[in-house]
Amino acid sequence: MSSGMALRAAPEVQKVEPPNWWAGHSINPVQVLIRGKDLAGARVESPGVGLHAGRVRVNPAGTYLFVDVAIDSQTEPGQHPLTIITAAGTGTATFEISKPLPTEGHFQGFSPDDVIYLIMPDRFADGDPDNDDPTVSRGLFDRKKSRYYHGGDFQGIINHLPYLKKLGVTALWLNPWYDNVNHLNAREKYTSENRMAAHGEPITDYHGYGAVDFYGVEEHFGDLAKLQELVEAAHKAGLKIIQDAVPNHTGPYHPWVTNAPTATWYNGTLQQHLTNNWQTWSLTVPNAPADQRKQTLEGWFLDILPDLNQEDPDCARYLIQNSLWWAGVTGLDGIRLDTLPYVPRTFWRDWRAAVKAQYPDIAVVGEMFDGDTAKVSFFQGGCARFDGVDSGIESLFDFPLYYSIRKTFAVGKSMEELPRVLDQDNRYVDPARLVTFLGLHDVSRFMNEQGAYAAGLELAFTFLLTTRGIPMIYFGDEIGMPGGNDPDNRRDFNGGFPGDSRNAFEASGRTPKEAEIFNLVRQLLRLRAEWEPLRRGKLVSLAVSNKAYAYARSSTVGTAIVMLNSGIGTTTIECEVKSIGLGDGIVLHDQLGKGPELRVQAGKVKMILGARSGSIYLYGPPNEGTPKRAR
Repeated sequence: MSSGMALRAAPEVQKVEPPNWWAGHSINPVQVLIRGKDLAGARVESPGVGLHAGRVRVNPAGTYLFVDVAIDSQTEPGQHPLTIITAAGTGTATFEISKPLPTEGHFQGFSPDDVIYLIMPDRFADGDPDNDDPTVSRGLFDRKKSRYYHGGDFQGIINHLPYLKKLGVTALWLNPWYDNVNHLNAREKYTSENRMAAHGEPITDYHGYGAVDFYGVEEHFGDLAKLQELVEAAHKAGLKIIQDAVPNHTGPYHPWVTNAPTATWYNGTLQQHLTNNWQTWSLTVPNAPADQRKQTLEGWFLDILPDLNQEDPDCARYLIQNSLWWAGVTGLDGIRLDTLPYVPRTFWRDWRAAVKAQYPDIAVVGEMFDGDTAKVSFFQGGCARFDGVDSGIESLFDFPLYYSIRKTFAVGKSMEELPRVLDQDNRYVDPARLVTFLGLHDVSRFMNEQGAYAAGLELAFTFLLTTRGIPMIYFGDEIGMPGGNDPDNRRDFNGGFPGDSRNAFEASGRTPKEAEIFNLVRQLLRLRAEWEPLRRGKLVSLAVSNKAYAYARSSTVGTAIVMLNSGIGTTTIECEVKSIGLGDGIVLHDQLGKGPELRVQAGKVKMILGARSGSIYLYGPPNEGTPKRAR
């Protein structure tokens, strides 16, 4: 034997992605990525029945192997290992064919009939103290430190499903549950003044956006079995689950950063790459400078987060299969797409088509963080843009309306801010599919806006839950939680953690002001669930002034009229209602129980609205009956 042959070793398999797949799936063959050592020159065989190993490719370092695995439609569920063969020996890659989840009760999607509730798992509730400081990632748990893990987990969410059901939300969006690095993130440091700086203190990736394993579950939250238990428990309670997917980048410590499957897996390398310039406008116009567009699509976030190259066909296939895998193993109902504009639209087109082919009802919402309706609307699917691409991404977060809500109800700007944004709805393919909100994990809390007050938050919720779109509530906003800029806006929910002084999950643990806000939100959610026009009715602006706004939601079922006054004094609102089908003599009653009755006279209604108050009036045709007042 030559000395060269003596140095060679049998192939070593370290990780298989995906670890399992399904017979009869829309993607067949499935591309399996195997990470290991000494894979150069390998061929792959499937000794069992029902699998056929096809094309094999190995990277120059011999550390990654791609193999196309075709699965016969009648292949029985169970273990179907793959054999990796080189001249130096053999290795085994564990692979499984799984039984598919039933379509009934899974993959349900979301729509304007839903209300989404955003949960940051680490900050919601600690249901299992045993995973607070896991052995594999010891030392990252400390509730006194705002950027460390605090102990929230899947079990904590399961324990509080009754609270969420009682509140009246219907879908839960969880920030990413991908596995994060098991040590401090020394590449992102912050000073005591909350400024990112090289001399600051390292953090943890408790938020989930620093993935080191797209097929792993963060051990501080639980494991895959516990995630599956959460999804099933939520579905049993009538609540849907939305995954937070991050196909744009990985965490800085992902193994790919120093050992990539292909030479073009990332845009750039750790040593040489572009830094993101955030110029998303360059993606929405035909003649933007090429260097601006390239830096926006290929730059690394914060000069830290490695940017995945979705134009590498192997990387693109990996990311598409990963989304389909998470759906298949959990039965989730929707997907939130992080950093949507920073990924080529051609990828989103292919990604969306693949998800829809296998799970046609799963709904998708993308993040385009901008207050300009012209820019945001560009990214909504349903039509081809100047680039000839229809991304197929049907829903977007309505950041333009978010900014107007904050200006109007927190800062105290004119009510005209609201219809000014809503009047631009013709820019969207479908404005009813937009996800509306008054806060989320990337912005300061509503109550931390300069000039914010509890009555303003109540008015904001009244508007949010009665206007067009799919409303979303950030955990804790239903009780008026405070919180400044990140990470202060991610405070623990009071009562979700051992040692908390009170439990705001229970009525007895809420302050009087928290109780007032919670009760109004629950009342609004019940009213919205019971009255179809508040979910799907056409939005018609009736009257607007500096501090007052009246609008209608009309459908074939009936009509709702919403009147809001943000002023410190009473105001008179008069508006024409004949055009929305309300005839003279009709009498309407305020479903919130604060305003006087309205009587239609001469095609109009007129009322005096109390200071900082809102009213909701409902009317249905005789055969629908009169709606009962929500309690």
